[in-house]
Amino acid sequence: MSRARFRHVYGPVASRRLGRSLGVDLVPFKTCSYDCIYCQLGRTTHKTTARREYAPIEEILVELREKLPQTPKLDYISLAGSGEPTLHAGIGEVIRRIKDITSLPVAVLTNGSLLWMPEVRDALLPADLVLPSLDAGSDHLFHAINRPAWEIDFAHMVGGLAEFTHHFGKPVWLEVFLLAGINDTPSEIAAIAAHVNHIRPTRVQLNTVSRPPCKEFARPVQVERLRSFVPLFGATVDVIAGELSGGTSTGPQGMVDDGAILALLDRRPCTAEDIATGLGLHPHEVAKRLVALLSTRTVKETRLGERRFYTVTGARS
Repeated sequence: MSRARFRHVYGPVASRRLGRSLGVDLVPFKTCSYDCIYCQLGRTTHKTTARREYAPIEEILVELREKLPQTPKLDYISLAGSGEPTLHAGIGEVIRRIKDITSLPVAVLTNGSLLWMPEVRDALLPADLVLPSLDAGSDHLFHAINRPAWEIDFAHMVGGLAEFTHHFGKPVWLEVFLLAGINDTPSEIAAIAAHVNHIRPTRVQLNTVSRPPCKEFARPVQVERLRSFVPLFGATVDVIAGELSGGTSTGPQGMVDDGAILALLDRRPCTAEDIATGLGLHPHEVAKRLVALLSTRTVKETRLGERRFYTVTGARS
């Protein structure tokens, strides 16, 4: 199946949080309930809370059935991609039917903005792991950082996170994304920690900017500073910012498929090492293909510090 035919299933993706996962994209590019200033995918083009079947469920499952046998050594199937997955009205059915296809655990990466809706909380119950986020301790900074759709109320959002976590009965890993000079002040960290201690997630994962953000003023917090916040949270806390651990490629190192590389870059900016690790390819071969793709302007390069990230140029297919 070509890149054009794999419209909803992509990867595998190597990440600090989930190891090696196969991604499932349930909504169109940048269809989201937030427009976060730090988003690595750029500005949200369709900000909404409208839930509907954005992608046909059968189409998603056909792709997954074809992709799974091609992709050994996976840790998770992850519902994430390039928008907010809980906007898909059939996400609960998708999770249940994925579990009929494979024994791999299903993880849902969500901004958590719709968990105040009972139907969304119920839809996520079949998942094995849910990874929501909370980036602010106050309504003011919630709007400044996440720039939510107008229907989303900060207090309702936090309440939904707590309600879901208390009744889910399985792991919830809450990401707290911190930005230098914005939400890393002592008062804001204390406010976030107070909400987190009410939500009671299984783990808290402190993160910061590691890929080119939507807004240049969204700057990373130093890892040492992130570590200093760990004692403030009454839960198991991981600092997940920084380099991928185990960054060498794994698995069979076959022919480099430009389509697989582009499908990965469609969803998020990646370094050459990210691509090699995710797709199980030799870094030197990936580097050669990136040079060729740059020469045809199929991809473009962006630098963040000393790291070079690659994204697809122009319209997505």
